[in-house]
Amino acid sequence: MATDSAVSAGPAPARRLLLLLVPALAVGVLSALVLLGVSLLAEQLQDVLWETLPDALSVGRYSSLWMIVMLTSIGLVTGLAVRSVPGRAGPDPATMGLVDPPLPPGVVPGLLLVTVLALAGGVSLGPENPITAANIALAYWVGRRFVPGAPDGLWLGLAAAGTIGALFGTPVAAALILTETLTATPGKGALWDRLFGPLAAGAAGALTMVLAAHPSFDLSLPDYPGTHWGDLLSAIVIASAGAVLGLAAVYAFPHVHRAFRALGHPVLAMTAGGLLLGLLGALGGHLTLFKGLDEVKVLAADPGGWSAAEFGGMAVVKTAALLIAAACGFRGGRIFPAVFCGVALGLCAHALVDGIPVTLAVTCGVLGILLAVTRQGWLSLFTAAVLASDMSLLPLLCVATLPAWLLVTGRPLMQLHKDGTPLR
Repeated sequence: MATDSAVSAGPAPARRLLLLLVPALAVGVLSALVLLGVSLLAEQLQDVLWETLPDALSVGRYSSLWMIVMLTSIGLVTGLAVRSVPGRAGPDPATMGLVDPPLPPGVVPGLLLVTVLALAGGVSLGPENPITAANIALAYWVGRRFVPGAPDGLWLGLAAAGTIGALFGTPVAAALILTETLTATPGKGALWDRLFGPLAAGAAGALTMVLAAHPSFDLSLPDYPGTHWGDLLSAIVIASAGAVLGLAAVYAFPHVHRAFRALGHPVLAMTAGGLLLGLLGALGGHLTLFKGLDEVKVLAADPGGWSAAEFGGMAVVKTAALLIAAACGFRGGRIFPAVFCGVALGLCAHALVDGIPVTLAVTCGVLGILLAVTRQGWLSLFTAAVLASDMSLLPLLCVATLPAWLLVTGRPLMQLHKDGTPLR
């Protein structure tokens, strides 16, 4: 990511940083508004597809038949949309990361359209990747016209930070993610000078989203009773198990992607993907559909409501759904579905060994699988910690990160080169 050019080399005086504040705030607010608009539109369409329509047809809203029919139909419609819109809604999503170079602005409407279809249709992907790509494209296009002398990397960094800040409702997430790509190297200025603009954009995006929609990642988990020696072993085992589950999807990703590409047509691939997602939904239940942010709160609200086998089954089904959705061509992100997988895995561990505190099990499950799927250490640790809102867990999470990171580091990424081979 070329955000190192967001501010020029050398010590950055306050005046230059202040000049950066206006475009940073503007990009942050606009990034949040794009996310908010897409989310609201997807929610309205979701109500029609999963409530109004099945009620009108006297079909169970989340019956196995309706899940199979709906997700197959969404695959077909989304495939046709990808084929028809300008630029085919962007490159193959299997080749895209969370933050990539700007797309042509003409691709953005089609990309947002197919994102809304996937979010509303129950596809196990989140909004983060396509929304970030859309906001980067828009910020880059507008920024070059109004401030032609600014470095190209400025708009990429601001849009990425604004979107991430809006997604998580806090600018800290944006700063932590960008810290992994913006390193303080000699001659390029202090790290916080280079983070100043992205942090402002992240704050603007986060505040806009909080004021407009009041999002919350707090799962209202039981209070953590305090650290014991046994918790250390539990944290390491659960985080490592989450990493292994995530790596299973990572290693299967190029093979599943190759199988869908062998169908030779995006409409066929996405229709087949939709059918498989419908079958998985029928197997795992309706909670394994959609991006998972609302559904994970249902799980966390009733840790004793399912057996260990049922929680484990949901974790595996959701992981498989994430794998298929990402490989067959649906546009969407992997963070929110991975959080669901981690929560289900953690609740499975608690159900197996009820002496493991629920909060510890859930946060460690999320930590492990996010490390494997995103390969973002700060993001994984931050997300796990914010789910519990209990700082006493942070030392345990930091320790649990170490063996889990050793499992995932150097492994392939859940992202492919254009020839279908995995990135490392």
